[in-house]
Amino acid sequence: MRDLVQRSDIVFHANAQRVMSRVFIPGEEELIRGVSRARELVDRCLALPEETVESVLASTLERYQDRHRDLRQQFENHFSAVAGFVGDDAVLTEARRLLIGAYFTQEYAFEATAYFNPSIVEHPDQDHLPQGCLRFVMSIRAVGEGHISSVIFRTGLIGPDGAVQVDEASPYATTEAHRYTVLRSALVKQEVIDRGLETEELDLVLGMLPDPFTPEELDVGLSQLHSMRPPDPEFEKLTDGLNQVVRSSYAVEFDESLDLSERVLWPTAPNERRGMEDARWVRFVDGDSVLYRATYTGFDGASVSIRVLETTDFRVFSSMDLSGVAAANKGVAFFPRKVGGRHLALSRWDRESSSIAWSENGYHWEALSTIQEPTRPWELVHVGNCGSPMETDEGWLVLTHGTGPMREYVMSALLLDLDDPSIVRGSLDSPLLTAESQERNGYVPNVVYSCGGIIHAGKLVLPYGFSDSGTRIAIVDLDELLHELLRSGSGQ
Repeated sequence: MRDLVQRSDIVFHANAQRVMSRVFIPGEEELIRGVSRARELVDRCLALPEETVESVLASTLERYQDRHRDLRQQFENHFSAVAGFVGDDAVLTEARRLLIGAYFTQEYAFEATAYFNPSIVEHPDQDHLPQGCLRFVMSIRAVGEGHISSVIFRTGLIGPDGAVQVDEASPYATTEAHRYTVLRSALVKQEVIDRGLETEELDLVLGMLPDPFTPEELDVGLSQLHSMRPPDPEFEKLTDGLNQVVRSSYAVEFDESLDLSERVLWPTAPNERRGMEDARWVRFVDGDSVLYRATYTGFDGASVSIRVLETTDFRVFSSMDLSGVAAANKGVAFFPRKVGGRHLALSRWDRESSSIAWSENGYHWEALSTIQEPTRPWELVHVGNCGSPMETDEGWLVLTHGTGPMREYVMSALLLDLDDPSIVRGSLDSPLLTAESQERNGYVPNVVYSCGGIIHAGKLVLPYGFSDSGTRIAIVDLDELLHELLRSGSGQ
């Protein structure tokens, strides 16, 4: 098969110059846990002469304020985290409050280690564009100190000829946002059942609450129910299970004044505390409703969980766990619409083959049928998807990955039937993309990988990560790719 891929000149590498400010509590560092020294540090700050306070603060602001948006406000916010250690009778000047906040602040280079595994979707705002252009949002997995992964964003345009332009990223970045929890009864019930905690009281507890409900409303409902019944170990187990579900679901709301490239989605739930990995975005359309959804891997340092992000505007995001056998491992990718009245997704639930999964509500996933197994030399270790299926006139185009000798990752493609995606209409008989010589070296060598492409103007725009260190964008002629897929047949 001739080479169908044209690599563009657009290449992104890890960038240690983009930093954000985060709270720093001496003695409570992430990797070296110990006894907090916050109170002692506050006391030392309170003992400084006022002239020293003003001098050190001025010097700190001069050195750092150009690297952050409104650094003075961030110092105020971080002072609030330790204000309880200041005596009630203490009268602090603004300068001393800010300096205390500065001592409890650190810079974090969130994308200094790696910048890879991108996913690209249509931007929700398509107004005021040149004719034939498409504005896009691209998410990227960024890795910083401690190998903590976060989700970041870039924007740009695809022209009528398929050419790609990427907007400059803001020099600023932040995780600061309003965080809160809103829960849905059906999802909470399914989570509790999956934990083996279904009891007669479950429907009663949820029946007392509005839908959706807040953690505070759940606490009130549980307290009322608890007062109406004698102590019961099974009810206590149910309560603990419900509270665990609550802690795993959250929403994040960024200030609308922030550029999209400034918004960093940072691990929040306990089961993702060590990283949010490989978001696979899709623009999901259901009638007149449009919802952007992404599956991603939450990592707590020992195990993984499969979670979903949802947003309509890339400013307010909700996050929660997925459940079901098909969401038991990495590699879930949603279809962009319902098929046959059901939600469908790609799944690698057995860790080595690709399957079609189904769901009634889009959150609890059951396995349906296997569509691809590792059979070729370049994929014998395992196969999986590289993002959500893309709808074409000929079928669902699925980007895939396979792992071969020396744990080399390559990318290829499948074509699934539009009406019955369990039917494979075509499969390339050789890789679509392999790492070039300059792409082979990195944090994880010999890897090319994507979390999703986009089709526009007859072109497949394919962003991909290479060797877990950088990201590049390639272009593929859609008709030529479909021709090769149909010519090759299923090949399974």
